[in-house]
Amino acid sequence: MKKIVCDGYDELSRAAADIVAEQVSRKPNSVLGLATGSTPLGLYSELVRRQSAGEIDFSKVRSFNLDEYYPISKDHPQSYNYYMRENLFSKVSFASTRLPDGNTDDPQGECAKYDSEIEAAGGIDLQLLGIGINGHIGFNEPADSYSVATYLVKLTESTLAANSRFFANGETQPVSALTMGFGAIFSAKSILLLISGQNKAPIAKRLFQGKIHTDVPASLLLLHPNVTVVIDRAADGS
Repeated sequence: MKKIVCDGYDELSRAAADIVAEQVSRKPNSVLGLATGSTPLGLYSELVRRQSAGEIDFSKVRSFNLDEYYPISKDHPQSYNYYMRENLFSKVSFASTRLPDGNTDDPQGECAKYDSEIEAAGGIDLQLLGIGINGHIGFNEPADSYSVATYLVKLTESTLAANSRFFANGETQPVSALTMGFGAIFSAKSILLLISGQNKAPIAKRLFQGKIHTDVPASLLLLHPNVTVVIDRAADGS
């Protein structure tokens, strides 16, 4: 696991963009695994800027997202489909983009289809990840065992509490999600993990202890041969 420590969030975003840009430059038809949340926003803004400046070309790139709330309409302002359109897809032209369908009537069938599409695309070349304060990756929550395949997961109380600020008072907040399992994540040829902010320092410390903790999903990344962690000093505790 390679660690890059940045002075702040802006530097972290630029460093992450450098890694994505290098991947796309080396393989123009790359398959990218994308993530949502607050941490990748600076990265996405920087990628938009670089495409506008002619520094990067996504026209042959395909993408698959880690997860989506369930049930939720793709046009709901808090859906990850909406998030991706607002922050990246409406501003950058990909060859194709795909998220789990949070409005499907057959979540198990959708999960199986999603895995098949990733496999048919040749797998993910570079998987972008964030980390939750409880160590979750995607919506793979702390548990005694973890799914290999994409699956429907019930969200933990800590994750629901952390995400409740995004939903208006009285609005129904989804309590489940469709998320890639560790099979699809670990099949990625390389992984880029972004960690930012003082509130992530405790979980980052556990991650860098070099031990696999069954209650810290992100610690399983220690088993992957090609992981780069880009972290700011606030999260690194330095």
